Amino acid sequence: MLTIPTALQARLDAGVTTLAQCWIVRRRDGAVLGFTDHDRDLVIEGVSCRAGTGFSASEASQRFDLSVDGAEISGALDDTLLREADLAAGRFDAAAIESWLVDWSAPELRVLMARGTLGEVRREGSAFTAELRGLADLLSQETGRLYTASCSADLGDARCRVDLGSPARRGEGRVVAAPGTSTITVSGLDGFAPGLFTAGRLSWRSGANAGAAVEIKQHRIVGGEVRLSLWQAMAEPIVAGDSFVVTAGCDKLFATCRDRFGNSDNFRGFPQIPGNDFVVSYPVPGAPGNTGEPIGPVLRGDV
Repeated sequence: MLTIPTALQARLDAGVTTLAQCWIVRRRDGAVLGFTDHDRDLVIEGVSCRAGTGFSASEASQRFDLSVDGAEISGALDDTLLREADLAAGRFDAAAIESWLVDWSAPELRVLMARGTLGEVRREGSAFTAELRGLADLLSQETGRLYTASCSADLGDARCRVDLGSPARRGEGRVVAAPGTSTITVSGLDGFAPGLFTAGRLSWRSGANAGAAVEIKQHRIVGGEVRLSLWQAMAEPIVAGDSFVVTAGCDKLFATCRDRFGNSDNFRGFPQIPGNDFVVSYPVPGAPGNTGEPIGPVLRGDV
């Protein structure tokens, strides 16, 4: 329930027109950015909300099930707060956002209208549009543990307990060449078996993408050279000499957990659980231990 300051409510009742919207974005990397649709900067909760960014918001409708429909914000990209490279690198993904209604003539008169997170971001030229997801969106997300044959833990997390800082599972290298937008030939990883870093993580230490991370699609050796394929193209061009750190990956199968990491005691899946193939299976004549006799009664058309 919104608690509107008495003084602000009095101005609203009087038909005041000195209102502006402000948004405070808190990224997961700790960066805090403020924006407003007013024509001058406003300070809200100690955060300077920048004007002149073209920020505006669509009308947000709310259903009885608390899901927000059609809430979006849009604005212009610039080289200081809203860089296209940051959006492409995912630095604004799932960022927390606060929406404030403010009396710009007296910024201390304000009310927090909503909290949520940034969802899908679309870019068109020098402008962007971002989806706003309310707190009720958390209710639609899958929670709890699922019974699956594969592991539900992430390699190296508190449930998995594999040490990704071990030299056997962590490597440092440099780009030798970038034959494709998401494929690189690298040095420094010659001592690792092919496939170790498949489904692993690559974090850039230098170059235009420094600080960004991406999942590795494939780790292989081609013509004596170590080649990494990434799941997505980086926001900035990759050039020879860019340095990075990679950590091992896991396909979440029990055999991999046991044989590659020796971590079967912490496997968080159910490898013996029957799959869909068991449901549709049938006796095979001549199979070991199987006489080929039908199981249960046989229905005939003349019965």
